[in-house]
Amino acid sequence: MSATPDTSLVAIEGRILLIRSQKVIIDADLAFLYGVPTRRLNEQVKRNPDRFPPDFMFTLTAAEKAEVVANCDILGKLKFSKTLPTAFTEHGAIQAANVLGSPQAIQMGVYVVHSFVRLREMLVADKALASRLGELERQLSAMALRQDDFEGKTAQEFQQVFEALRSLMAPPTAGRKRPIGFVQQTDK
Repeated sequence: MSATPDTSLVAIEGRILLIRSQKVIIDADLAFLYGVPTRRLNEQVKRNPDRFPPDFMFTLTAAEKAEVVANCDILGKLKFSKTLPTAFTEHGAIQAANVLGSPQAIQMGVYVVHSFVRLREMLVADKALASRLGELERQLSAMALRQDDFEGKTAQEFQQVFEALRSLMAPPTAGRKRPIGFVQQTDK
């Protein structure tokens, strides 16, 4: 290959995708990183099928390929490819480096493993953060319920006080008024 792969972990992490709930790297990207044509990588994989069990690699479906091509600009060349790409898990990427055996493949295999490990650590940190956020949300909900309960009871009590004050402020009902002062009773 004429292009030299970028060995920075960030560049490799950008090539790792989440497909079928697994972190994988597509064969074209892996071949680029290892400095070999994709065709040669796939040949070596086919020659050593016992080294690549299903949990090390899998072939994408047409729908998965279409989604990957649509979402990843780097994989635009796959759009017109007749063959379905192969996705390698972390263990599959290591095994591919061992099968290829070139010094660059072995060196890049180490970088790929470091990238997978970093992504795993970031996911664990995200899960811990999400867990803590969920806990805070539950606490806030409980506090809000208690506050609503308190506010509801207080509002009821204030309503009763306001009704009592209104009844005291209301003018008395019209009825027979008793005269004020000394009044002689008359016989009827």
